[in-house]
Amino acid sequence: MGSDDEWGWPERSLLGVLSAPARTELLGLGSELTLGTGDVMLTEGATDRHLYVILSGFAKVTATVENGQESLLAVRVGGDSVGEMAALDGAPRSAGVVACGPLRARVIGPGALHGLMMRRPEVAMALTRIVADRLRWANRRRLEFRGYPVKVRLARLLVEFAVGYGRPEPGGGHVIGFQLTQPELAALTGAAETTVHKGLRELRDEGLLGTGYRTTTVHDLVRLARAADLTEPLTPDPRRLRGSAEERP
Repeated sequence: MGSDDEWGWPERSLLGVLSAPARTELLGLGSELTLGTGDVMLTEGATDRHLYVILSGFAKVTATVENGQESLLAVRVGGDSVGEMAALDGAPRSAGVVACGPLRARVIGPGALHGLMMRRPEVAMALTRIVADRLRWANRRRLEFRGYPVKVRLARLLVEFAVGYGRPEPGGGHVIGFQLTQPELAALTGAAETTVHKGLRELRDEGLLGTGYRTTTVHDLVRLARAADLTEPLTPDPRRLRGSAEERP
């Protein structure tokens, strides 16, 4: 496991926002879990209350909709926490989490977590902020479903991934260290798979996007942001530029 100075964590993740002493204490709790592709980390409706902190790899957050089908809600990578809502309020799990490739995580029981939150209020504040951020993200996504065409929604999602988890490469591109299938992108953008396919093709034809083995590359983040109808500054966190989502320890 590399040091934080060597690898860094995504800026908005739990490990990225904590001070070094708090992060070290958090990672000293619980036990380490190793999963492979398709292994279940959390089960929707389960009553356990453990917090999981992903150290490496990435996972998909899913929930079952009214017709019984599974819908992709979000992606989590190294540095991110999962299961924080049940850890905080004790309610059943609102979603499931599945590993996508090799994954390592710390599993922290509710007693140990609550003790740490009492000793270090910054941990409690960080978890509260993460829950609020994710609620705000979900609300924004619902508004985008109604206010923007699919290509714009898709571009916005790719900008978020590039800024949040991308690794820059020579020439100004940003490599996203995980790849989602077209059905998964359709679920995240609230669109039909055929429409997502058309939007991806147009973005590739415009020279904004490229795909490879388990990666997606944003060739021009500024132009992609324009296609996404975004005006706010794009400020990738330099600490996460030293390893892809699947390389971080």
